[in-house]
Formats: sequence, C-alpha cells, structure tokens
Amino acid sequence: MKVLQLCKKFPYPLRDGESIAVNSLSKPFQELGCEVTLLAMNTAKHYCDVHQLPAHFNHYAAIHTVPVDNRLKLRDAFVNLFCQKSYHITRFESDAFAQKLLQLLQATQFDIIQLETVYLAPYIPLIRRHTDALIAMRAHNVEHEIWERITENTWFWPKKWYLRHLTEKLRRYEIAQLANYDLLVAISERDLSVCRRLGYQGAAVVTPIGINSNDYQPQRRISEDIASIGFIGSLDWMPNQEGLQWFLDKVWPHLHRRFPTLTFHIAGRNTPAWIERLQVPKVIVHGEVPDAAAFINQHPVMVTPLLSGSGMRVKILESMALGRTVVTTSLGLEGIQARHRQEVLMADTPAAFVQAIIECCQNTHQTEQIGQRARAFVLETYDNREIALHLLQTYSRLYQERFGVTPYLPAWSSGALSPTRA
Repeated sequence: MKVLQLCKKFPYPLRDGESIAVNSLSKPFQELGCEVTLLAMNTAKHYCDVHQLPAHFNHYAAIHTVPVDNRLKLRDAFVNLFCQKSYHITRFESDAFAQKLLQLLQATQFDIIQLETVYLAPYIPLIRRHTDALIAMRAHNVEHEIWERITENTWFWPKKWYLRHLTEKLRRYEIAQLANYDLLVAISERDLSVCRRLGYQGAAVVTPIGINSNDYQPQRRISEDIASIGFIGSLDWMPNQEGLQWFLDKVWPHLHRRFPTLTFHIAGRNTPAWIERLQVPKVIVHGEVPDAAAFINQHPVMVTPLLSGSGMRVKILESMALGRTVVTTSLGLEGIQARHRQEVLMADTPAAFVQAIIECCQNTHQTEQIGQRARAFVLETYDNREIALHLLQTYSRLYQERFGVTPYLPAWSSGALSPTRA
C-alpha cells in the first residue's frame, strides 16, 4: 500500500502533539508493510532542517518539503475581513506546495492520500484531477470548535468580534469540506459525533493518537513529599496559553499559600514573551526542553488546565504513560476514556483544581496508585501499532469496495487483528 501523507508542518522534532500524532501512524504504517511518502510544508515557525534529521527518523520512503510563509500578517488579516474565504485556511494555500504535490501525483500512483488536518483540504480538487487514490481526512480536532471556545472566553469586545467573524468563516469552510472525503479519520468518538451532527454522511473511523510504550519509561517513584508540579505543551497554541493564564491567576496563588515550598515548572516550545517574563513566586519557566519525557519524569503531578480546544491532548497521554498523576479539566480529557480518581483527577473550577492538587500532596500513596493505573491504562488502550493496523484494515476494505482489489500488505499475514468496519 502506497500512502502519501500531507502535513501543514514538518512532523519533527517530536515535541508537540501534532508531530507525535503524525508519526504515531506513519512509523507503524511502515512497520506493517506500507510505503509512506511525506510531503510537508516547512514553515518559519516550525522550520526543520531535513538534512539534520536523526538516523532513527527513517520510516518514510521519501521526504519532500516546501517552504511556506504562513505567518500572521496584519494587512492580510484586515483584507480578509472583506472576503468570504477563511483566513485560517488561506494562510496554508501555496502555489509551490500545489506544484510539488502535482509532481508527486504524476510520478507515483498512490493508494491513499492522507491529509493531516483540514488545513490541507484546499488541495483536494488538485488531487481529484490527477489521481483516483482514496482521500482520507485525519481530523486532529474539530478546528472551528477550538476557536469558538477561545472566542467565548475572550472579554475584550473588539477582539471577541474579530475572532467570532474569523471563526464563523472557518466553521463554514470545515462543514463544506465534509462532502469531499472518502474517509473521515476522527481522533475521538466525540469528534466523530460532532462531524456527523454537522452533516458528514460518509465512511468514518475513530483513530486515537497512539504511543509506543518503549518510548515511555518511568524514571522515579513518588517520594513522601511532592516538591513540584509541572506543565508541558506547545506554548504558541492559544488554548494552552489561555489555560496556563487561568491556572496562574486563579489556582496557583492558593496553592502557593498552602504549600510555600512547592514549585511549578512550565515547559514548551515557542514560549511567548509574557510567559518568559513571569515573575511569580516559585514558578519556573524552562522554555523548550530537549526531552519531554525527562521533564515529565521529574514531576509527580502534571497539570493540563484547558478551557478550550478539541481533539486529544498528547501530553496527557505521555504523562499518564510515564506514571504521572494528571490533573485536568473535563475538556482536557476529551478523547481519552480515563476515569476520574482512577487514572486521572478531573477539575473544572479553580477550587476543584486546588483541592485535587492538595490531595496529591497530602496523600502521595494515592497519587502514586493513580499514576500506576494511568500507565497501565494508556499502554493497553493506546498502542500505536494496534491503532495503525486498525486504520490500514479500514483503508484496505474501502479500497477493495471501490476497485475490487486489496493493496498488498505483507505484514498482515500474522492475522494480529481481524478486519473491522468503519
């Protein structure tokens, strides 16, 4: 099976949820007998020197990148107010990327074109004109939902009006594209349900983000005293900034008064200036860390205070896989079927967040048990190879229904899983 994977950013290094999500499928695809080609935008914000990739990043049969300038520009944002197009989407429209895609389609007969997020949807007409490959939209989130929630939590009315205007155009675009996919690959049952309510009627499969258990090894047990808690996530993602601000304003002051020696550690790539300049007692800003797992291992409790967003939070999965106790909101837990007080602690108000962390600090035995159950749950439920195989079986079935033949997949001969319908 020949798979062409299209990405709006280069999926390396593996320090953010989107990159991990992309590789959680592409790598096991290759291990299961597929030939995977990558075509990625290489943006200034997430630039990667592909000549410096490590030897272990070798699961793609071929890697192609196209420089794309998708930076926010005030003039373009203003002009977009007077047109029907979504500014969220037009920032990823590139003639150079379209030309490279055309070259690949003319050179190779792919079986599957897998688009990573709706931001690649503008290229569907080009794909349809030059290949009969199946088009799969892997929806990492319901994108307009993220912006609806951000808009709801914005109080400065000019910004609120502008965000509402942009979000409505993104919503219309996202809904209109639902008719153009051969398969919708949703991250969660909840996201798939939302897409169905919005009008999607085609084939669909739920494919959560998976992890390789070998990459997540707990390094230390919880001691009698919890000295630190941590936060890690892409700090250029607005829902992370919003949630972190909420935590610092409404939760941390209460915790600091209760536990004066407790430290709060913040890590993440593309740290904005306002976070770098924080002068908050016992709050330490690390910026981008070289090893996310090592950072998580240092802190018995990890917090994910999300108030907006959609899809799945990879850093929650990683923290759970490392045996850490995660405190998050019900929205942060969307797409992860963990249970409150069993594998995670869930809190939706500042008071509940404070109480959850107090319990972690006062009852370290319970905290460690939650972390142990979290690790067992993630390793059993979110194995990336099992998830990838399930998706490939869905691809194979749809391909057979359309063309009457099944793509050659030698790694399936073991019969590890029986085919399942979407």
